[in-house]
Amino acid sequence: MNTDATKLTSNPIDFKKVARALTIVENDLSGADDILKNLSYNNKVSITGITGPPGAGKSTLVNAVISVLLQAGKKIAVLAIDPTSPFNFGSLLGDRIRMSAHFNHPDVFIRSLATRGSLGGLSAKTIEMTDVLRSSGFDHIIIETVGVGQSEVEVAGLADKTLVVLVPEGGDEIQNIKSGLMEIADAFIVNKADRDGADMFINNLTKIVHQNNSKTPIIKAIGSKQEGIKEITDFISSNKRSTPRRELLLSEKAYTLIQQRLMAAIDKKKLQQDIAEALKKKEFNLYSFVDNYLP
Repeated sequence: MNTDATKLTSNPIDFKKVARALTIVENDLSGADDILKNLSYNNKVSITGITGPPGAGKSTLVNAVISVLLQAGKKIAVLAIDPTSPFNFGSLLGDRIRMSAHFNHPDVFIRSLATRGSLGGLSAKTIEMTDVLRSSGFDHIIIETVGVGQSEVEVAGLADKTLVVLVPEGGDEIQNIKSGLMEIADAFIVNKADRDGADMFINNLTKIVHQNNSKTPIIKAIGSKQEGIKEITDFISSNKRSTPRRELLLSEKAYTLIQQRLMAAIDKKKLQQDIAEALKKKEFNLYSFVDNYLP
């Protein structure tokens, strides 16, 4: 193996080496285990998870936050998670287009990653690729992922701080907060706060979030107009780190990695083909079918 892929701590950051290491790890190419087992973590690197429903303006907010961090002389990596289609296993991977303002900046590295079928928007590859970036010399790592119900909880296992982005018309998201998000959100961002009903939405959100004496901040923002961005960036940059639940979160990361290794031999496309063939039999039983895949 070419050991250059494991030497990721040069200054300035060699984006080509970082990209090559990420590709090797993402695709389980030869040398991936060597890269991961020889990573030298910098625990001072700030990792921020930004999650929320599609259309909440997460990429616009990330764009604006990057601009502020760059003004402070920081080096930033963004890992943008795109949902994989369960039908054709494809992914749009369009975040780099939406963040085009910073795409060629020498201190900004942007990488898109498909969820690879993980319903929570994250996969074992997200964990591994985040750790590669964490060892590469960046000051801040931002993970942007699509929120689908309560599955945003997964991003908390990766991030020092988790920001949940909501929009005024997202009444359904308030119901989800009651059943999970409060436990993982370090801050709520109400984006597009110039829309009708924003004040009422923020008032209702505040009542729900603070009813248990929670001190989780709620930040009002209009990403397209750069409003609220300083408050978001100040929160991200503060020394306050999320969660005393380190052991729990690391065990969740370990569980995901173990699960991924055990499932590595399962080809989802072949699984779909086998299901299609098995369905032709009148006596088809899903549980019997699954048994054939178990070791």
